[in-house]
Amino acid sequence: MYELIPHQDDFMYSDATHTGLVGGFGCGKSFIGVLKTVAKKMAYPGIDVAYYLPTYGLIRDIAFPKFKEILEAQNIPYQLNKTEKDFTTPFGRIVMRSMDNPDLIVGYEVGYSCIDEADVIDKNKMENAFVKIVARNRKPLPDGSVNCTDFVSTPEGFKFLYQFFVKQSAPNRRLVKGKTRDNKHLPDSYIETLRSIYTNEQLNAYLDGDFVNLSSGTVHYTFDRFKNNSDRTIRESDKLHIGMDFNIGNMTAIVHVVDGRTPIAVDEIVGAFDTADMINKIQNNFKDHRIVVYPDASGKNRKTSSSDTDIKLLKNARFIVKNLNQNPAVRDRVNVMNAAFLNANGERNYFVNTMNCPTYTEALEKQAYKKGEPDKTNGFDHPNEAGGYFIWQTQKAKSATIHV
Repeated sequence: MYELIPHQDDFMYSDATHTGLVGGFGCGKSFIGVLKTVAKKMAYPGIDVAYYLPTYGLIRDIAFPKFKEILEAQNIPYQLNKTEKDFTTPFGRIVMRSMDNPDLIVGYEVGYSCIDEADVIDKNKMENAFVKIVARNRKPLPDGSVNCTDFVSTPEGFKFLYQFFVKQSAPNRRLVKGKTRDNKHLPDSYIETLRSIYTNEQLNAYLDGDFVNLSSGTVHYTFDRFKNNSDRTIRESDKLHIGMDFNIGNMTAIVHVVDGRTPIAVDEIVGAFDTADMINKIQNNFKDHRIVVYPDASGKNRKTSSSDTDIKLLKNARFIVKNLNQNPAVRDRVNVMNAAFLNANGERNYFVNTMNCPTYTEALEKQAYKKGEPDKTNGFDHPNEAGGYFIWQTQKAKSATIHV
């Protein structure tokens, strides 16, 4: 009866325990969330289902009219109890609840749940609500199927859905992304109107369904954890190129290999106490590999663990050390990094094994600008600077040659 957009179809017929449709404005998220909830209600007569929104106001404004529309289109009789916030049908109830106060999500059992606009509310509150929702979603299904809890939402930065589907991805979780432009039923002027009022970062979220930093500009905005991902791992014959940032108590190293002229981050060392500890970890983790270190230039003067400078310690460990007299300007290093991830010709020339480098990946995605400079208050600067020192030396010139 309905002609579904491909991402709606993927969401509708997914049998994952948790399916999330994260998409731009107007991509049909709430519609397909309501449609799937009604379909589950019809599939399991006598077993209630539930639909959740951040506030009772949104239940009134979004859920009531959409459920009415779809129930009537399916010729399903219903009674709406606005006080109790539920629809009663011949197949059973559709329960509606607000997530504004998770402690009130009690007193009923359902066989399926759908959560709309999960990222609109505070991340901690959403985590609390999700625990309550899953506890309610326990009514045994007659065919032995798993009780699914699904999500439809716009992405609102790196909040609950990013944590749940990306950082904590699992085989029983499926993320579907929906783009506004895929909905051919929208007016031609709709997207242009959005472009006139939103920043580029906001458009990435609200048109393409991307997880981006919406609180301020993202430093490494060209990095995409999917498009810049590589499955490359360290092989026996690899020379390792290690970018290193010095910090007493929190030293960081990003380990690279180079295929042809393409650098790939394949591992990371985080939280080393000092240079001696970092050297020990490298020697233990990467035995029998030739090591080339691209350190923070400040290491030629600073001493973190002995009478020798940090650079001297690295050389004493028999690493090849490619240290500069001074670090590049932050803006120049960031520009070279961004061009490596995605240049003006649409080419991606720098990749990251996101499974092996989770800290680096998160830092690339989350580091934002603060007063015009990359924010150094949350620790994201350490891995980004470590990786950046290597990329600066090897990618700053178009003719740069990396000897593998």
